[in-house]
Amino acid sequence: MDNSGKEKEAMQLMAEADKKVKASGSFLGGMFGGNHKVEDACEMYARAANMFKMAKNWSAAGNAFCQAARLHMQLQNKLDSATSFVDAGNAYKKADPQEAINCLNQAIDIYTDMGRFTIAAKHHITIAEIYESELVDIEKAIAHYEQAADYYKGEESNSSANKCLLKVGHYSAQLEQYQKAIEIYEQVAMSTMDNPLLKYNAKEYFFKASLCHFIVDELNAKLAIEKYEEMFPAFTDSRELKLLKKLLEAHEEQNSEAFTEAVKEFDSISRLDQWLTTMLLRIKKTIQGDGGDLK
Repeated sequence: MDNSGKEKEAMQLMAEADKKVKASGSFLGGMFGGNHKVEDACEMYARAANMFKMAKNWSAAGNAFCQAARLHMQLQNKLDSATSFVDAGNAYKKADPQEAINCLNQAIDIYTDMGRFTIAAKHHITIAEIYESELVDIEKAIAHYEQAADYYKGEESNSSANKCLLKVGHYSAQLEQYQKAIEIYEQVAMSTMDNPLLKYNAKEYFFKASLCHFIVDELNAKLAIEKYEEMFPAFTDSRELKLLKKLLEAHEEQNSEAFTEAVKEFDSISRLDQWLTTMLLRIKKTIQGDGGDLK
């Protein structure tokens, strides 16, 4: 379907909306229904934005939604303004990730000002995802996941807060910020181990915390594992703990073959993801004379 006509129509609507905004700002326009003209312009910008979307001109759609958002703010329609900034962010995501973040941040400012922290948290996650996949700035992604987790915690949405914290733990460990990762994995494990529906996941988080400890110091890892077994007896019979004990033994003996064998055996039943593979390789590299792979 040819949507080039839609783009032309959208541009005409934008021009008409611009005229209405100018007229509302004039002395006579202000006396005779200035606000009414601004409301009309808002509607025109939104219609133009949707036409640009149909024509897949994402930057123009983002710009039109932004214009609508600013006018809504002028009219003190805060919620409509925030919604338009989110629409602008979603359009810009497809063309200009940085501009998408700017729009979403403006929406977040409005939502937090109105005390709507759950929805603000959701948009912090969207920004974090843009930093993860589009702009590849992991430090900034971490900051937005942390902010989202804070807002969720404040609203007692602990499950949503934990999902964000796990992302922070994941990336902190990748960036070698092991102490931060350990604290997060322990915190999430403790909050899930008393929940009948989630306690099965606690062993995974204690496992990840143990690996972070292991990278830093073998003795620390031993002490941490003992502590986790006391706190969460179900950890004792887990395949994860059995692997950790085999790895500690291989590490003590500086036996890289035994280390690799233990990892292979675990991987044949529970596939290792990229994160676990990275952490295990970092531990294995601390064995003297090791070539640094898991083959």
